[in-house]
Amino acid sequence: MRCTVFGTGYLGTTHAICMAELGHHVLGVDTDPGKITKLSSGQLPFYEPDLEPLLRRNLAVGRLHFTTSYPDAAQFADLHILTVGTPSAADGHTADLTDLYAVANQLAALIERPAVILGKSTVPAGTAARLAAHLREQSPTCDFELAWNPEFLREGHALQDALRPDRIVLGVDMERTLGRSRAEQQARHLYADQLKAGVPLVVTNLETAELAKMAANAYLATKISFINAISDLCEGVGADVRALADILGHDPRIGRFGLDAGIGFGGGCLPKDLRALAKQAGELGAVDAAMLLREVEQINLHRRVRVVDLARQACGGSLRAAHVAVLGAAFKAESDDVRDSPALHVSAAIQQHGAFVTVYDPKALDNARQSYPTLTFATTITHACENADVVLVLTEWEQFAALNPDELTRLVRNRSIIDGRSSLDSTRWREAGWAYRAPGIPKTCDQLSP
Repeated sequence: MRCTVFGTGYLGTTHAICMAELGHHVLGVDTDPGKITKLSSGQLPFYEPDLEPLLRRNLAVGRLHFTTSYPDAAQFADLHILTVGTPSAADGHTADLTDLYAVANQLAALIERPAVILGKSTVPAGTAARLAAHLREQSPTCDFELAWNPEFLREGHALQDALRPDRIVLGVDMERTLGRSRAEQQARHLYADQLKAGVPLVVTNLETAELAKMAANAYLATKISFINAISDLCEGVGADVRALADILGHDPRIGRFGLDAGIGFGGGCLPKDLRALAKQAGELGAVDAAMLLREVEQINLHRRVRVVDLARQACGGSLRAAHVAVLGAAFKAESDDVRDSPALHVSAAIQQHGAFVTVYDPKALDNARQSYPTLTFATTITHACENADVVLVLTEWEQFAALNPDELTRLVRNRSIIDGRSSLDSTRWREAGWAYRAPGIPKTCDQLSP
């Protein structure tokens, strides 16, 4: 099958590579010549485990190409996939759809054959219908069907999520299609391998498909904020939030994923989608939904304040002139993404309290330097931890969990560690003579179960 992918950011590049890996012929399109040159030479502009070898393999066999030419893209295929970014607008709540509309306008003006335009960008409900009406007005001779196919990629797990997703969602214009739409036929062809493997396909209306990604992210955010709120209660009564999360996780109605107390969520999706969904809920008069989502966000932001408080306590009540080592800059492990990174937000807050902060991350240092130029960055864990009064683990990289407390003892000034991701073995660190603190873990409470 031949298809184009408009937008070569994280989502577009990943989707283009994975569709080529499934055997399709894919043309990635972007207006940034530098990005196109880099991708065409087999280099990823971001870090994602195991993705770059697939990029090079599919370039080599000729199934994957990249271009800046919209006319070439319009002629290349009759299935066009939009993966254009929809960042938060200036108000911090609504989605900025400027680039999405611009790309769709340019494409529609060039389409000369019946085509399917498949949107994957995260947008507020109602966007697809408005975009389709706009395109019909701007390009009345264009014969197209617009459908929405939201993505559910998790950074660090993109290959698994793209090649073997949990589900595939397709929103179509129910009023304009009778029986199986052209978009559904194309989608079934595009995802044939996944469907054969038993991945469920949910075909619904446009609005439901648009809500799917935002609702999924909002629910995950709610789950994370719930366990973080409960972690304060655990500390107050002397309970261990990790054991409590395990108990809750055994309930099939709840599940364990997302129930790790700590510094909270960040990144380019959950915070943005949570705010946008709360904004739309408020505009539509869904007061309860709006209030719930806004409280979820406030709980999440307060977790960062809580970790700063733990650092202050570890330094005797004041951070002024303290040497603080921060392990982690990316918003999550297996990523170099620092958008709305809790780790960097906490690092900057600690620095504002007068501390000397040194940050290390195995993949995200370059992006972190650009976003937080006033922080000090180290290229090794050893350098970051030298003479530290307290060490903070704020991204759940496996190499941090595997640290040997005895080896770190020789580097630091004080054996004090704050586990902001509940990723360390607290018993091991305490037995090595370290003062171990983590949100939801009382000072005298060690983990009783693995």
